Amino acid sequence: MARAMLVGAGGMGRAWAKNLLAHQAVTLAGWVDIREGAAEEAAQKLEVSGAYTDTDVSRALAAIRPDFVVDVTIPEAHHGVTLAVLGAGVPVIGEKPMAHSMTAAREMVSASEKANKLYMVSQSRRYDARLHAYRALIAERLGGLGILNSDFYIGAHFGGLEHNDFRNRMEHVLILDMAIHSFDQARFLLGDTNAVSVFCDEFNPPWSWYKGGGASATCLFEMTGGVRYTYRGSWCGEGRGTSWECEWRAVGENGSATWNGTATPAVAEIVTERGDFLSKTEAIEAAVEADAAGGIAGSLRDFLKALETPGYTPMGECHDNIKSLAMVFAAIESAQTGQRVMVEA
Repeated sequence: MARAMLVGAGGMGRAWAKNLLAHQAVTLAGWVDIREGAAEEAAQKLEVSGAYTDTDVSRALAAIRPDFVVDVTIPEAHHGVTLAVLGAGVPVIGEKPMAHSMTAAREMVSASEKANKLYMVSQSRRYDARLHAYRALIAERLGGLGILNSDFYIGAHFGGLEHNDFRNRMEHVLILDMAIHSFDQARFLLGDTNAVSVFCDEFNPPWSWYKGGGASATCLFEMTGGVRYTYRGSWCGEGRGTSWECEWRAVGENGSATWNGTATPAVAEIVTERGDFLSKTEAIEAAVEADAAGGIAGSLRDFLKALETPGYTPMGECHDNIKSLAMVFAAIESAQTGQRVMVEA
């Protein structure tokens, strides 16, 4: 059994605890949260027996000697936790975003290299079988691609309008906390290509309850090979919400493919005959294969496979994930400067 140490006892921390407890090859050996009694309270609520609890990461590492650590702290804490864990020679899987700055992220990647230990970011959307089906549809049927669009509109009240959730105070909340998922999905859909540049307009609508600002944004990325990827979104878009996975459209030389991010399979319309004002097309539905585990369960499965399989690189491995994070901070810089910004990991 692999011994896991969990850092963070908030809502996502408890979700990860359930994920770890459900895995037959993992035992939750310890739980840490800087808030006095928070880890112990969470462990009791989930009926986790025998787990060591503490408020200090380094002390817990020495006491537990875990096989790996799951970091589910707030973004500003990821840097310190990850460096402490890797410095102790322990692999770590952390929640997105990797870090609160590119400088911190680069230090975390360097720490992984120095320790020669795996550091992976859980980009849980990558383990959705529907997304894989959409990717295959794009690659196999659209030909050369030129356009990829995604829309995200959800009026998310984290704990209520007056709740002191960190997101309600967070600057650049949409891009930093949520758009990282979409940016990473876009790279995945385009065959893990990278962003070259971005122009971003970030703003806070008059009715926004996000005090940190930046609850809405529009981004235009140039990707490797010249594909243009556009992102439009809002954390305070009340009514007619999209799915959490976004609504997508890909446009290529042979046709277009859309996916609304729900259980409805992606659909493409492929050109069968050109010549008239509008080409004749044929509709094709994506074939979705059953997946053993999606979401954070898929992240954990991929992480454990990497620990057990020499030479295997999981999705979200830090050297790749930092390229998705670079899109985030380039978009923020563009929004602040009003200029097109080059994306550099």
